[in-house]
Parts: sequence; structure tokens; C-alpha cells
Amino acid sequence: MIYLNALSLDGNDIGFDPLLMKEVASPCQFCVRFSPAIGFSSNMLDHSREMTFSVQNCANINSLWASLIIEEFVRLGLTYFCIAPGSRSTPLSIAASTHSLTTCIACYDERSLAFHAVGYGRGSHKPAIVITSSGTAVSNLLPAVVEASQDFVPLLLLTADRPPELQDSGANQSINQVNHFGYFVRYFFSLPVPTDDISARMVVTTIDSAVFSATSTPRGPAHINCPFREPLENRPWKWNLSCLKGLENWMSSGEPFTKYIWSQHFHELNATRGIILEVIEIIQGARKGVLLIGAMHTEDELWAALLLAKHLMWPIVADILSGLRLRKILCFFPEVEDKFIFIDHFDHALLSAAVRIWAQSDVIIQLGSRITSKRVAQTLEEFIPRSFIMVGEHSSRHDPSHIITHRIQSTITQFADYLLKARFPYVSSHWCQFLQALDMMVAREISFQIDSEYSLTEPHVANIVSQSVSCESALFVGNSMAIRNADMYGRGSVKCTHNHNISSLVLSSGVPYHGIQVAGNRGASGIDGLLSTAIGFAVGCNKRVICLMGDVSFLHDTNGLALLNQRVQRKPMTILVTNNHGGAIFSFLPIAEATDRRVLSKYFYTSHEVSIRNLCVAHGVKHMQVRTKVELEDALYISQGEENDCLIEVESCIDFNLAFHSKLRKFASQAADQSLNLLSSISVSNSGFYLCKIQRMTYSLYRVQLCSPPTSASYNHDSTEFYREGFILTLFLEDGSFGFGEAAPLEIHKETLPGVEEQLRFLLHVIEGTYISCLVPSLKGSFSSWIWNGLGIKPSSIFPSVRCGLEMAILNAVAARQGSTLVDVLDSQANREEEIARHLSTVQICALLDSNGTPMEVAHLAATLVEEGFTAIKLKVARRLNPMEDVSVIQEVRKKVGSKIELRADANRKWSYSEAIHFGLCVRDCHLQYIEEPVKDESDIIKFCKETGLPVALDETIDNIQECPLKLLSKFSNPGIVAIVIKPSVVGGLEKAALIARWAQQNGKMAIVSAAFESGFSLSTYVQFALYLDRQNKETCRVMNKEVGSIVAHGLGTYRWLKEDVATEPFRTQRNTYSGFIEVSIEDSDYMLKRSELNRNTILRNFSGEKIHNYWFPMDFEDFSCSLKVKEIGVSNKSNVTVFLHGFLGSSEDWIPIMKAISGSTRCISVDLPGHGESKIQNHPQKKASLSIEVVAKILCKLIDNIAPGKVTIVGYSMGARIALFMSLRRYDKIKGAVIISGSPGIKDAKARKLRRANDDSRARSLISHGLKLFLDNWYTGELWKSLRGHPHFSEIVASRMRHDDMYNLAKALSDLSTGRQPPLWGALRQCKTPLLLIVGEQDKKFKRIAEEMAYEIANGIPNSEDSAYKICEIIEIPSCGHAAHLENPLSVIAAMRQFSTHLERS
Repeated sequence: MIYLNALSLDGNDIGFDPLLMKEVASPCQFCVRFSPAIGFSSNMLDHSREMTFSVQNCANINSLWASLIIEEFVRLGLTYFCIAPGSRSTPLSIAASTHSLTTCIACYDERSLAFHAVGYGRGSHKPAIVITSSGTAVSNLLPAVVEASQDFVPLLLLTADRPPELQDSGANQSINQVNHFGYFVRYFFSLPVPTDDISARMVVTTIDSAVFSATSTPRGPAHINCPFREPLENRPWKWNLSCLKGLENWMSSGEPFTKYIWSQHFHELNATRGIILEVIEIIQGARKGVLLIGAMHTEDELWAALLLAKHLMWPIVADILSGLRLRKILCFFPEVEDKFIFIDHFDHALLSAAVRIWAQSDVIIQLGSRITSKRVAQTLEEFIPRSFIMVGEHSSRHDPSHIITHRIQSTITQFADYLLKARFPYVSSHWCQFLQALDMMVAREISFQIDSEYSLTEPHVANIVSQSVSCESALFVGNSMAIRNADMYGRGSVKCTHNHNISSLVLSSGVPYHGIQVAGNRGASGIDGLLSTAIGFAVGCNKRVICLMGDVSFLHDTNGLALLNQRVQRKPMTILVTNNHGGAIFSFLPIAEATDRRVLSKYFYTSHEVSIRNLCVAHGVKHMQVRTKVELEDALYISQGEENDCLIEVESCIDFNLAFHSKLRKFASQAADQSLNLLSSISVSNSGFYLCKIQRMTYSLYRVQLCSPPTSASYNHDSTEFYREGFILTLFLEDGSFGFGEAAPLEIHKETLPGVEEQLRFLLHVIEGTYISCLVPSLKGSFSSWIWNGLGIKPSSIFPSVRCGLEMAILNAVAARQGSTLVDVLDSQANREEEIARHLSTVQICALLDSNGTPMEVAHLAATLVEEGFTAIKLKVARRLNPMEDVSVIQEVRKKVGSKIELRADANRKWSYSEAIHFGLCVRDCHLQYIEEPVKDESDIIKFCKETGLPVALDETIDNIQECPLKLLSKFSNPGIVAIVIKPSVVGGLEKAALIARWAQQNGKMAIVSAAFESGFSLSTYVQFALYLDRQNKETCRVMNKEVGSIVAHGLGTYRWLKEDVATEPFRTQRNTYSGFIEVSIEDSDYMLKRSELNRNTILRNFSGEKIHNYWFPMDFEDFSCSLKVKEIGVSNKSNVTVFLHGFLGSSEDWIPIMKAISGSTRCISVDLPGHGESKIQNHPQKKASLSIEVVAKILCKLIDNIAPGKVTIVGYSMGARIALFMSLRRYDKIKGAVIISGSPGIKDAKARKLRRANDDSRARSLISHGLKLFLDNWYTGELWKSLRGHPHFSEIVASRMRHDDMYNLAKALSDLSTGRQPPLWGALRQCKTPLLLIVGEQDKKFKRIAEEMAYEIANGIPNSEDSAYKICEIIEIPSCGHAAHLENPLSVIAAMRQFSTHLERS
């Protein structure tokens, strides 16, 4: 009887897997720690007599010896047998298959079977036993034996043989099997033919010796040759029991005969202490050290490598087989994450010659065996480091470049343990930061190229598969292109979906990662036996395995399918076969360029048309074929939920694969060069890797008159005056430099001026004193990263116009600081590419024409524009009742301006499909450059292109793009779409606009920058930005070996709408002296951005911030007196007051950013609740105050009565939300409305309340006993804070919780305000008369459920609930956050509060 319990070290039960039980070797009691994550405790009752060996079933001596062999293997803990059919091996096969504790699998192909055993050894780190017949059956094992030998995988071979008298005599199936595998095995022994003249002890000691040799360093194959005479079957044949002499104790126990014992201490290093001290001195003296991590085989090795990496703080280059390349983030703590510097794309960064020179390291430590990347190896050989230290358990020379200076034979765990005791100075932080920034830029480029390619590519397959591997599963990668793609394009640092609470583990170890078990056959790196190995690996590791391989590798081992449908002790597998109908790797070799294609296809690619589907059908394996990205994602999702194995065939093409890899390499190299140029131009200060510090930001509300209404907005036709309103941002750097930005929403923005102003007020508060990352000007995801990590704001929560204005202000300020133009700040190559700069220094402008009037009138206006020098004109269409009227206008304009002028039409999605087709067919002869957004439904765009043959441009389609533009854009790679019109203020800033433009340019489309009727400041910025995009296009064409198209006229013609401007200097256009075209130069736009000032006549008001008013409010009650700390800000408005209540451990400080955001429209008051912050409570003599929810509500009502005579809106979070809800239900005469953030009406069940009361009382005692610091460390490890822990400012948030003056009353608040003591308010909800806004975080499942139940209760208590309930109660889910929504995603909370405030005002 066996009891097995597994616990993670933080106390959580990780479950019991019965599959592991059969592998217990003997009864015992033990407790073993496998890794920092997992420990096992076992209690096994010793029933050893039940495990005695019986000879009763051994009919003859062959049967006896075979049974002894199998029994000893089982006693040694080896129970997995791989059996090939055969006659001579009958005794062994019968003994193995009939043993009660063995697991057996069979296959008719010995080669596949042997590789399967190798896979089992990789997965379990224990050898499988292969049983074969004699002859060539043995020879078929050689490829697997070589692989196991080369990669130190334990393996045991039992090969049946003919007796000596049949050797070298021409007997059937007889070959010389002695030392058949030569030096590829660690041990060989040929047993004598079974006889009772030889002690049977020899048999079991031979097994013991073989197993020890196979499992000792260096691990590998062991071969036991087993000759048998007939009878081979279990036919009775007399034998003498005397041969069992000396086995009596063995037969009465369950132990192996010989126990080999070896020391696991670090005696090897202690014996060479002088050398180790020398190594430590080398590491201590390193200036540019790199930790190179090769293949890791155990979880302990992974943890040891991570702990060493954290200790050294060196850049980490992790191989795909290390398990760290595809690491999962367990829990994000910025201060911990900063100690790990993973360089995941070092291979592609080294494509740049400049990077190879710059990135030379002086000391390399390599943990584990050989690495996959040839480029990394070549670079190390080209720039040999001063010291190269390799650590490996075996003694083999893995040094093909002959550069290793110190070879340490040790386990990685032992080596790491030794080094963790030593102290090392930090490697140059600048070196590490440079490498990290360089890697980040290359990673973003690779990601962009993969995501922007519409077709399903092999790099995308590697990328998406790596993301699909969960913490509980494993990956097996085939050789050739499969492992190279996984190594180059696999994605690490993906959030782990593991369900267990591992936070305490992370806190104790300081390691926030979970390694993924990854395996591959890299011993001899052959393509044979890969499927079989993967299946064996799945059995051995006992996890769901995803296997990735190529088609030729798969076809090489189709007999492995026979193993696949034998589900023995194995979880389901997903096998991805990339089918490019040949050996794609040869297309990357020099032979491909020098050889005829016919020869390549036949003799190198071995091109084929084999149906993989039919092979799967023949073996009963589920097959799915995918050709698109979406199909692949769907297939992976389906397969992961299946209980059966699944093979996914990914269609590919050798030539396309080669071309895409070439494109990836070129752009990765370009990105590495550009990044190095950018980083080299920056002087890094001790404060960090930043450009400069922001001193402050202000904004001004402007109103300028327009000549006519904007073409994008509806307007009153009776109006004669038209205006444009918005905000001008002025951002000041610490050196006094400043830059302008603009946030001016239109109707198309789906934003309002008040909403925009609230976000600007918020930004004014959080941006002060922050540092600008040096990578921000690259516009490659760096702005988003800075907004999140620097400001703590979800990038997606910022309004598009606000983000555009912010980016504009920062970039213009940086340009002013550097004394350069904005285009030079954006283009890191500008100073080096003089030829580009000389030819691309002006921007041509497309005129905008609102085609009201008769065709003749519009044509006359167009002709006037041409005379002024415009070479392109965009006409607004679809404003008339009949499309034929627009046809007449277009035809008349074309007739008037001639064929050399580019005409564009813009329908703004106003036509139905039939109307658009009617128009398109009629203007085909008018030679439009394109028609913009011709149809209402974007799904009809491609259809319109095909039916009319007209070129199309996208505009509104991309305006709706939020976080992932490349996914949406990939649908529009059709060549009929020739242009993308990009409004930076609508799509969400210059960074996103640059991303969209890059996609357009790489797909051969025009990227046209368009204004949204902004002021001259925005127009001048857009000119510089357009120049940057034009230069980028030229560089893109150079990299892709394309011809550069004609100059693009950008959509900046809206300047003609400005009757006056916010800037004192007008937006300057000029007519080119030589061409006569209207254009804007770098110099003129730069002059306006740097020299112009605000036109005070257009400014309605300015705002530079608002100070918080702090005061104490004293109150006296019967039992106690208290003084509440109050913070107040905002307009003096008695009728519009908002009171904020924080949660437990919080303070009034928590609300300051939100208060500052909304203080323009409401008076904001926040309070340090009793026991929190600086508030004070004094008990009266002989009295003891209670801090129950009733008492706290009473205190707050008294405060509100004194500071706000009318009703107030109350906002509460968590504990504060419960108080706010209580006040709303009990004192609705004072509460106008309540915003309940992650709040609850209490606990319904009395027993649950009692338990919660006891828990909170215990926590309160702990707070008093152990202090606040320890209490906080424990408090924030809970599941409720999982999302908050991922916030980049989490450390600062926790630090703010230390600022409480009264620890006793803080603990008392925890106890007295416990939901276990609070009377449940569920029943009162049905009588709710106060409007409630229930705010919950998207990831907060518990409180989302509570909010839904609250809304249900309220709805059931109100007549006509469908209408009335909405007015009384509404739920808003805040995206991308958890419990603390107001801290994690404050801008979305502000937007929700504004919506609620508007609702209150209307009601």
C-alpha cells in the first residue's frame, strides 16, 4: 500500500499522478526535494514479502535467466521495455511482458523502437530497455545508439543472439554481435548461453553493472548480448536449482543484488580548489561577461542556472534546448525581473557586422552542452573571448572552435552552488543595458516582420508553437530547419497560465520564471527517428508534448506512427509537420546557388508529393491541415483540448520560406545597425538608460476660426462661422528645452473635449519628473513600453488624440534639446545617409477639395489648385444623392486638369456596395490614383477591387485599429489596395502611424500622412514625420531590392481651412523653383516648431497644474475623538462634490491622480479612513472605540455634513467601496450616486462570515506582532493581487502602504471592518434608491461575479427593471486589470466615472 503526496514548497497541493506509481523501485519511506519548486513526501508500508521473486513459472533455464534479467531491471527502477518481435528474443519478451510491474511497447521497426527508447530516456532521465532478436535487427539499433552516446542519454540494449556453435557457420539470422556498437556504448557484455552450471548471481550482477555504467557520468548506452539455445518458448526443460545458490536473500526481498553508491558531493571542485579560485577571479575581473546556456535536462539544472544568472547579473543567451529560451513568467516583479538580462535574439543581432565587433565579450560561461546557433558559434570563433569557461557533467570535448580556456567537469547545480557563495561585482550596467536595448529592437523588428506577413510562414509556426507550450507541457523539436526556426523565432517571457499560487516561491527564490522542458536529438543531429523519439519523450516526461518537425524528417520515420497509436502511460501529443515538400535546409546552403534546380530538387531537396493525411488515416491518427495563421491557431487550440493525439500538417513552400527568411535577416540586420547607431549617439548617465528628464507639462485650450467646415464633420448649414477647438501641450525638459504637441479631437475620434482634458490633467500629474527612454525616438514599440513602464498607464487606455499630442510634444522637445530637426531624431541614419537626406528634404502636399457645386464649378476650383502648384487633388464624393452626380464631377475635373495631375476620390464609407460599384465602373477611364473607402462594409473592399479594377486606399478602416494593427492589416495585402491614409491623431500617435506605414511600404503600398484639421504645430510635425516615412520607404526598397516609386503627396492640404492659427508663425508652403510644385521643406516646418509661439488671441485658457489642499478635520463622539486627514482639490462647487474612500492599507494619496484628472468639473475630497495614513483616533477615558462599518459611516457622514451641504457622489474601493455602499443604502439622503470599485455587500453565509472574522482577527494580531513590513510581504502574495503585481510601479505602491501612523488602529480597522463582522447588505439592495456604478477589473473573476449578483438583486427589487435597473445600477468592466482597477488602469476608471457623472446630471 503506497501513499504519495506532492506539495509545492509554498504549501499548495500539486496533485497526484498514478502514472508515476509503477516506477517505485522498492518499499521505503522518503522525503526528497526535487527543485526549489517541487518536493515529494512518500510513506510506503514495507510489504517486502509480497515482492519476493518466484522461480515456479520458470520452465527452463532460458526462462529463468530472462526472468532474472527483467526482475533485476525492475528492482533497479527500470520498468519501461521496448520490444521488437523476433524468435530468438522470445524468453526476454515473455519475461518482460508478463511481469506485473513492467510497461511494454512493441514496434516492428527496431530503428524506430530504439529511438523511442532514446526519447524515453530524455524525458524520464532513466534508461528504457530495448529487446530485439538477432541479426540485422541489432544493426538497426545503431543510429539510436549513436544519438544516445553522443548526447549522454541512458539506454539499455538486450539483444538476443545465436549460441556459439551457430556463429560463423552460415546459420540463419546470425551475425557477429560482439562489440557490435563499438565505442558508442559505455558498457558491453556478452552473456554465456544460459546454463545451470553458472551461478545465476552472475546474471543479476551483470545487469547491475550495465545499469550503473549507463546511468553514471558520462551516461549513455549499455549493451548486453544474450545468446539462447532452444527451446525458446516456455517449454519445460529440466534445470538444477543449485545455480540459484547465494540468491536466497535477493529472492526474499525487493532490493537489487548489487547497490552501486557514488558520492554526490562537490569533491571534484574541492579537489581542484586552486583552479576554481582562478575561475572566480576571472569572473570577478570580467567587464563584459555573457552567460551562455546550452541544453538543460532537469528542473534542478534550470533553477541553478537561473539563480546563477541572478547572482552574476550577466546577459543571458539561452539556447532553445535550455528550457529558458521559452521561459514563462510566473509572476512579474520589476525589481526581480531587472536582475535577469535575457538576450533572446542575439543570433539575428549578430547579422550586423558592426554589432559583432561591438558585442565582443571578454568572459563567457557556458552551462550545458552545445548550442544550436551557428552564427553565435562563428562570432565567438571570430572574436575569441579572453576566457571561455565551460561547465558540463561529462568530460567530452565540446569545443569545435577550440576556444575553451577552462573546462569544468561538474553538474550545473554544484557549480552554481559554489559560485553563489562568492561575491562578484556587477558587469558594466551600460554594457548590459545596451545589449538589452539592442535585443529589444531586433526582437520588435522580427515580431513586426512575422506578424505583418499575411501568409503562414515557418518562423510564424515556430513563434506561435513556442507560445502554445504551457508550463505543464513540453516541446520536442526536430532537426534541420525545425530547431533552427525554434531557436531564432521562439518567444520567451510569455505569461504562465499555471493555476497554482506560486508567489511565495517567487518571493523566496527571487526567480520569476518557469523553464519549459525542451528536447531534441542533437547528439548526432540526424533527421532519423525523430517522431519515435518524440513519442518516447512524451512517455518519459509524462506531459503533454508538442512536437515540431519537417516533412522529410517525418517521412523518414513514418513507422513511428505505429508507436503513436499505442497510448501506453502517455498523455496526448500534438505533432506539427511543416510540409514544404522537400528538404528546405538545402536552399540555405551555397550549393543552392551553384546547382541546377532539377538536380537540387531530386538529389538534395528530395522533393515529394506524399500524402501525409493518408499516412495518418492508415495509422488511425487524427489529421488537420492548415494553410493560414488563423487555421493554425485554431488547430493548436483544438488539439490542446483533445484526449487523442493529433497531427497538424502546415503547408509551406521552399522558395517562399527561403525568401521570407532572407527578408527577416535583412531587416533584422538593418534594425541592429540602426539600434547600434541610436544607442551609440546617446550619452548614458548614472541615472539610467535615458535621454532626459521631464520637468513639467502644461496645456492651453484654443479656439481658431476656419474658412469652411471640416469635411469630416457634420455642421449646421445655416452657420457662417466655423471653429476648431483643441489643446496645445507644452512639455518642458530639465534643461529648459520644450516642445509642442496637440490633442484636438474631432467627431471621428469618438472623443470629447472634456474627456480629453481629464486625461491631460492626469498626465500633467504623473509625467512630472519622469525620464524619457533613449529608445522612444525609434517608434518601434518604445513609446508604448515607456508609457506603461515609465508612467504606469495602460497604453490602450489613452485617447488616440491625447497620445498623439503627448508623443508629438516629447519628440519636439527632444529635437529642441539636441538642436536637430524632428526627422533627424526619428531617423537614426539621417546623418549617415546624406544622399537620402539631400533628395528627401521636402514634402509634397495633396490639395483637398470638398466637391460641393456643379461639375463645372468643382472643375474650375481644381484647375485653380493646379495653377497654384498642386500635383495631387483629393475630391470628397458620396455627399450627393446619386453616385452618378459624383461621376460627372470626376469626369469634368479630369477633363479640366489633364492627365498629369493625380486625382483621388474619398467616399468616407458612405456608399453601399452597389452604389460604389456603379460609381467605380463609370470612372474607370478617369485614371484615379485611388478611391478612398468606397464601401460601408470593410468586408466588401477586396471584392470592390476585384470587380471594378480600381485602386483603393484605406482610411477609416485603420482608424478603428486598437492594439494589434498588423492582424487587421494583414487582411488587406491585396495589390488592389494601393495606399493607406494615416491620421496620427486618429490611429493613436506617431508610433502606431509609423508601424502602419512600415507595413504599407513593405507591401508595396503608399503610406500617406493625413491631417485632421489640426493647427500649424501638428501640420509642421506631420511634415517632418512624412519626410521620415519617405526616407524609411527608400531604405526599405533598398533592403528589399525594389525600385523606389514616385514621390507621394501627403494629405496635409487641410492647412487651407485655417483662417487663423494657434501659432504666431504661419504654416509655410512654397512653390519649388524648378518643378513649380507646392511643397513644405524641413527648414520651414522646423522653424515653426522651434521659433513660433502661441497666438494668445486664440487661447481660451491655460492650465499648468493644481495643488492639493491638505487639512485635518476634528470630530468628537461619545466614546472617542478623531482627526481625519483630508485632501481637497477642484472647483468650488457645492452642488458637485465627489468623496473618495480608499481600501484597506491605502490612504487618501491613492486617489490624487484621479482627483487631479476630474477636478476641473467637480470638487474632489479624499480622506484617510480611521486607522489609516495620518488620521488619528483617541479613546475617551474608560471607553473603547469601535471601528465597525456603522461607526466609520457615521464619522464620514458627519464630515460630509460639514464640508458639503448638498448631496455628494461617493467613490470607494474595496473596503472603501463597502463603506460607500453601506452609506448609499442607509443614508441615501446624502448620497447622489456611488461608484463601487471592487466592492461587496458582504458575506451571505453565516459560517463563512465566522471563518472570515477569525481569519481577519488572526491577520490583525499578526500585524501587531510582526510589524507592517512582514504583513505587507504576505498580504500581496494573494491571488487577488496577481494582476497588480504585474504593474511596473508595484514596488512604489507597496512602499506607499508603509506610511501609516497608527499601527494599533490599522489592525483594529482590519478586524472591526472585516466582512466577517459587517452585516450583509444583500437584502437592502432590493430597496436601493441611489444610482450605483459597479466597476470591476476584467481579470477579477470573484468581484465580477459579485457585481453581477448585486445587479441581479437590484433589478429584482425594482418595477420595470429592464429600464429602471439601468438607471439605478450599471456594471463597467475595466480592461486589462484586476482587483485594484483604479491603480492598474486609472484612465479607464476616469472615463467610466465621467460617463456615470453625465448620467447623474441628466437624471
